Amino acid sequence: MSWLVRIAAPLLVVLAGCSAPAPSPQFHADTNPQLLSEWGQVTIAGDALQVGENVVIYDLNTPLFTDYALKLRTIWMPEGLEAGYREGDTLDFPVGTVITKTFFYARTDEDGVVGRGDGHAPVTPDGRLDLSQVELVETRVLVHRETGWAAVPYRWNEDQSDAVLHRVGDVIPLRLAGDDGSVQAFNYVMPDVNQCASCHAPDSNTRAIAPIGPKPRHLNRDFEYPEGVRNQLAHLAEVGFLSGFPGAGDAPRNADWLDPGEPLEARARAYLDANCSHCHSPVGPADTSGLNLEPDIAHGPALGFCKLPIAAGAGTGNRRFDIVPGEPDHSILLYRMDNIEPDEMMPELGRSTIHTEGVELIRDWIASLPGGCG
Repeated sequence: MSWLVRIAAPLLVVLAGCSAPAPSPQFHADTNPQLLSEWGQVTIAGDALQVGENVVIYDLNTPLFTDYALKLRTIWMPEGLEAGYREGDTLDFPVGTVITKTFFYARTDEDGVVGRGDGHAPVTPDGRLDLSQVELVETRVLVHRETGWAAVPYRWNEDQSDAVLHRVGDVIPLRLAGDDGSVQAFNYVMPDVNQCASCHAPDSNTRAIAPIGPKPRHLNRDFEYPEGVRNQLAHLAEVGFLSGFPGAGDAPRNADWLDPGEPLEARARAYLDANCSHCHSPVGPADTSGLNLEPDIAHGPALGFCKLPIAAGAGTGNRRFDIVPGEPDHSILLYRMDNIEPDEMMPELGRSTIHTEGVELIRDWIASLPGGCG
């Protein structure tokens, strides 16, 4: 996949001998610290970003696209607490859980230009990231308090020494390198506290903020830990962060959308699940659309096949149906993905660029579908 920045071995540097002790993670029950380092989840140690003591890095089979950013995801719970396994939902995390996601880009040879990433977590097994090779942008904290989940955004400062509480969001001009030598200028949009609920309130009935990524089907994959390669769910169970895990073979698993060895259908459905189903579900914020993009929905109108749009507005692009099997260019779904106009694009938030490779995947999938809409 040459169009993505693959972090090479020099970036995955282990700072042996000169590394600082891992910080002690903290649960802040009712206050939001001014500095990210006060959480002790991810902090700067010398010339590396490192995770705190007993903080577990995790990754997703197919991640959400965010303007080609790379992402470091972590989970931590105070001693003695564990999450409960839930097959079709996020893990049942207890009060005291802290989840973080750090967004960053790989630097290029050209000053001020960043590389395109694949949304994964390119770190050493012990959770270190060489700061000379990356530009940190923001870290989002989700903390489970007695009153429910709270979203706390932090913006990394210019000298990359810490991230500062930034409730109002930000617009960050960036320049993105392309494979052909081109450079694309775009605005990376850091959401404000209220905008976090646009994605992290997956139930439109309660509107409660909740995690959306740590579901068994996303987590059921291998990851390289200091002790060696291990299934992520099994690792969480082994370190005492998860109970009720039935085993990797009995847990659902989404495909890796970048793996050409996996079926096209599985890759496309995993991509739509990761990028769309937290809104497009029977109870999601986009429930009025009538479109359900969860991975177990059969081919048919609920998945958008030959379904007339209900709430697309100007986003139809003068197309009649959400998905026209065999005809991607006549499908509203693809039109909205291949768009950056505010009243036409999907997802509505979280990107300012078109995910060219994701559009190509969904185009190929729709083209492979038999039928048409008559």
